[in-house]
Amino acid sequence: MNKRFILDTNVLLHDPAALENFGDEEVVVPIYAIEEIDRFKRELSERGRHARLVSRRLDELRRSGPLSQGVCTAGGGRLRVAFIDGHSDGRILLHRPPGGSDDLILALALQERQRDPQTPVIFVTRDVNLRIRADAMGLQAEDYLDERVDIAELYSGVAELELEAALVDRLAAEGTLPHTELLANQYAVVRARGDAQQSLLARYDQERQQLEALDRRRTPAAAWGLRARNKEQRFALDLLLRDDIKLVTLVGKAGTGKTLLAIGAGLQKVVEERKYRKLLVSRPIFPLGRDLGFLPGDVEAKLNPWMQPIYDNLDLLLGLGHGDHGDDPRGERDDERGEHGPRGAHGQRGERGPRGERGGRGERGARGARPEHDDRGQRGVQEFVALGYVEVEPLTYIRGRSIPNQFIIVDEAQNLTPHEVKTIITRVGENTKIVLTGDPYQIDNPYVDSSNNGLATVVERFKGEQLAGHITMIKGERSPLAELAANVL
Repeated sequence: MNKRFILDTNVLLHDPAALENFGDEEVVVPIYAIEEIDRFKRELSERGRHARLVSRRLDELRRSGPLSQGVCTAGGGRLRVAFIDGHSDGRILLHRPPGGSDDLILALALQERQRDPQTPVIFVTRDVNLRIRADAMGLQAEDYLDERVDIAELYSGVAELELEAALVDRLAAEGTLPHTELLANQYAVVRARGDAQQSLLARYDQERQQLEALDRRRTPAAAWGLRARNKEQRFALDLLLRDDIKLVTLVGKAGTGKTLLAIGAGLQKVVEERKYRKLLVSRPIFPLGRDLGFLPGDVEAKLNPWMQPIYDNLDLLLGLGHGDHGDDPRGERDDERGEHGPRGAHGQRGERGPRGERGGRGERGARGARPEHDDRGQRGVQEFVALGYVEVEPLTYIRGRSIPNQFIIVDEAQNLTPHEVKTIITRVGENTKIVLTGDPYQIDNPYVDSSNNGLATVVERFKGEQLAGHITMIKGERSPLAELAANVL
């Protein structure tokens, strides 16, 4: 053990595993941090859950020896709970300095350094101002970097390739071309050397070590009436509709179509192709415990404002919207749709119902007659919910479940910690696909930022994996104003 790490409360609330994430080094948990954690343990939020996990793990470690003297961790290190000398009899509760727990934790870090000057003491906190204060006091202070990624260098999922014109012609004609330079499921814009106008789109198949051209003869360019408007949307649709890719991440600013494309692909796979039993759409809620309690109504009524963006997208896709709105990546609508929904060209949807059961829906088509819009179109969504095709719920209700045979979409995944994302992905059962969407630059969770959120971590950790694929969406398609606002504000 060459170093001693003093952990701030926010580190433990961000990642309960931080207790044992420092290898064979010594970790000191201030008792004042435990007091703070105790105040959060009854919350229904993720913070409350993490507080309970920290308490349980400390209680487990306590069984192997007194925490005041230190216990061994799984990584070969040592963990100790410490307090400022002279305050073990409870007097500290009556004589707290103005700074409260922050000042006490800093004082403890100084005490640890004075007690053993030969061992470097490092104060670990996610609070920027507290790191500044620690540095002013002569303490070495660091951010918690265990799961941080360089957001500026985040994997985009797309490469630019320049090949000889003959090879590009061969790829276009045969549909495949031997290649070994890309990652699994990485997409490419392939251009002919010396002729920028000669280009095509392709995906890299690592198992066969070849490029596969994306064209309308081999891969679909639309799902549930949605058509790609740019190459990133084209790549995203291909990922979403491929059954062999079980994890998809879509990152992009507002209006790039990431959520709408994911939901459209989910409806295509569940209702049209019957590949999965249900489309499960979810998003995190911050802060769950406090804000929902002040809203009127039952639990469903409290959740509706948070889940409304999902309902809006479903409303649009089910043909019950108010025209073109939302982050709609479609081009022009099919003229033949008529009253039978997005596909109604053949009149079949009025006879078949969503899964082709004839006679089940009469003349209304899969989307049904348009209801009054005083409920913002939710009756149309509720119809599909009642049929068992769609389920919309907050992430809080997903934890602990095993989810087989479903198409799962987690929207706003940038608000999740890496630990939370791991918990969700490990819920995935047999024949289930999961899609994470979000914008790492728009974060509401105070315990994560653009470089250590769960979405960015998954993008980096899963790049090159055969079961996963990622696309960074670039161009906004919602409206010129929305695109301008996303860029300049």
